[in-house]
Amino acid sequence: MAQSLYLASLDTNSGKSAVAFGVMDLLTKRAGSVAVFRPIVRDENTSASDPVITLLRDHYRLSDPYGASVGVTYSDVRDDADEALSRIVDRYHALAEGHDAVLVVGSDYSDVGASVEFTFNTRVAVNLAAPMLLVITGYKQSRSDIDAALRFGVAQAEAAHATVLGTVVNRVEPDLVDEVRGAHPGTGVIAESPALNAPTVSELIDAADATLISGDPEVLTRTVGDVVVAAMTLPNLLTRLADDKAVILPGDRSEVLLGLLAAHQAEGVPSLSAVFLTGGIRPQPQILDIVAGLDSRLPIAVVQHDTFDMANLVGDVTGSLAAGGERKFALALEGFAAGVDGDDLLDRLRLSTPTVVTPIMFEHTTLARAKNLDKHIVLPEGTEPRILKAAEILLRRDVARLTLLGEESEVRSQAAQLGVDIAAAKVLNPGDHEIRERFAAEYAKLRAHKGVTTEAAYDTVADVSYFGTMMVHTGMADGMVSGSVHTTAHTIRPSFEIIKTKPEVAVVSSVFFMCLADRVLVYGDCAVNPDPNAEQLADIALSSADTAAEFGVEPRVAMLSYSTGTSGHGEAVDKVRAATEIVRDRRPDLPVEGPIQYDAAADAGVAGTKMPDSRVAGKATVFIVPDLNTGNNLYKAVQRSAGAIAVGPVLQGLRKPVNDLSRGATVPDIVNTVALTAIQAAEAGSRGMSI
Repeated sequence: MAQSLYLASLDTNSGKSAVAFGVMDLLTKRAGSVAVFRPIVRDENTSASDPVITLLRDHYRLSDPYGASVGVTYSDVRDDADEALSRIVDRYHALAEGHDAVLVVGSDYSDVGASVEFTFNTRVAVNLAAPMLLVITGYKQSRSDIDAALRFGVAQAEAAHATVLGTVVNRVEPDLVDEVRGAHPGTGVIAESPALNAPTVSELIDAADATLISGDPEVLTRTVGDVVVAAMTLPNLLTRLADDKAVILPGDRSEVLLGLLAAHQAEGVPSLSAVFLTGGIRPQPQILDIVAGLDSRLPIAVVQHDTFDMANLVGDVTGSLAAGGERKFALALEGFAAGVDGDDLLDRLRLSTPTVVTPIMFEHTTLARAKNLDKHIVLPEGTEPRILKAAEILLRRDVARLTLLGEESEVRSQAAQLGVDIAAAKVLNPGDHEIRERFAAEYAKLRAHKGVTTEAAYDTVADVSYFGTMMVHTGMADGMVSGSVHTTAHTIRPSFEIIKTKPEVAVVSSVFFMCLADRVLVYGDCAVNPDPNAEQLADIALSSADTAAEFGVEPRVAMLSYSTGTSGHGEAVDKVRAATEIVRDRRPDLPVEGPIQYDAAADAGVAGTKMPDSRVAGKATVFIVPDLNTGNNLYKAVQRSAGAIAVGPVLQGLRKPVNDLSRGATVPDIVNTVALTAIQAAEAGSRGMSI
């Protein structure tokens, strides 16, 4: 039976959804299969609109249909509370069957009195046999208010015979955190985070029914920390600007608008989040032409409200966790980790040990391992928005130390316009004279046999890929991740010339970690070698097996072909057969099978017919393709048709790690790849290689 945890708050404004996000993050670390359940939702949220269910299902890729996560509505409870409770229990057990853990998120206090609603939540928890984690709001509360709420909540729950697993006080004023924590040992205490609870530009646009007339859509997830009403001349207004502020400006003040845009793009001036033009007045066409010519990311929106009404409306909008995207997710997890002892909470919950490694567990393990290694990764594409957004998350979660390449003023200005914090990252300009000269001398020495002179090398190392690779080669960085805007060849060619392969490896190759619903598989080589010969194919198989083991995937290697066993002949299948024998000779301990078709390698039923005595057939974890054409199509077909997440390509065989991103890489892809690179750097170091 699934272990469950019932998350309940005593009132509104507790920030329960952010706590639920943190708890789900913990559960997915330990449990193989996790679900979310809401016993009570609003009447309109029965089909597909409850924000907590949607957030957790989407972010943690939960497999159950939305409707399976819903109990009853408020109307059902009002009509017949006992019947509603019975239906909740039935629907919960239908969902829980087949899962290791279920997070039950209590109701939102949107329909009835708080005390009545909390009482019903405790009844539900008791009937589900789910221990409760109580969330108390610390928002605008004194220490005595918090003390009283904790006593009341625990007493009420225990009086109803509920088991209280723990308590969390959320949104506590920062100067009260230590005092509350000292008074209540064992209670989680999470500080108020203005950025986490602030609305995004997009949320304000929706709330005001505004029309966006200029700006970069990527910036709409930026939070609005405060607003300033532009009811004064531009020089006085400029003294009142600050990072993340939005300006509310009468729509007929075009001269102020142009001044704000110029200031927004100037170095050393605070970076605004948005400008709202009131009164429904659009700037004149000639003004809009100037705005377009400035090519600014700053969102500019027209609202029908007058200035006073717009200022009041902004004050009434509370930001949601989902609207802020990856940045808010990182803030929520950062606050939760700082305030709650997650390991202790999970130990008390007594989750059973999972029998599978899910994609989420794989990502958690990777990030946690990287965090403990303190590696330094260089990101050559320092002005790319996805790189900057990923950098903020990596720095907030202490996954790695980072250096971004580019002109510092440009990199930091770009980050400011996106509303991301990269203050902890180093920024290095490849045109820096002293470092460039040192790198040129070293590169010329490495490539002297190719006739490369110091003068030619001076131009070569100014390229960001060469500069980043030289940082790794000389020990200024432990690894490099690039490719979000550069080709694979541009990213990895310098590593072939400078870093070179490990002594025991003949060829550089790659793998993708294919994250399926219930397991992680390794595919190699799908990105580098077009048509490897038998010796190279064996080398790829051995490298892929080692990479799989490094990241917690037990290697059972399938050498893929169009035939299985001895049934086929021809140049292509003979190559795979020869490569398999080479692998067996070099690593007799490694489970390997080949040639073998994909279905026989992956499906136990097919394997029982075709290769009943094989150690690999039906349970392969590492799949080696015979050529790049097969590999590239295979991983993309599985990615699209099975909904798998492909992490990679991860390069293998180099003395020090350099990894290539897909040009379609998302922010989470970049975060995961940097973590993988940090782990590779540590593994290289443990084998005695200089990092």
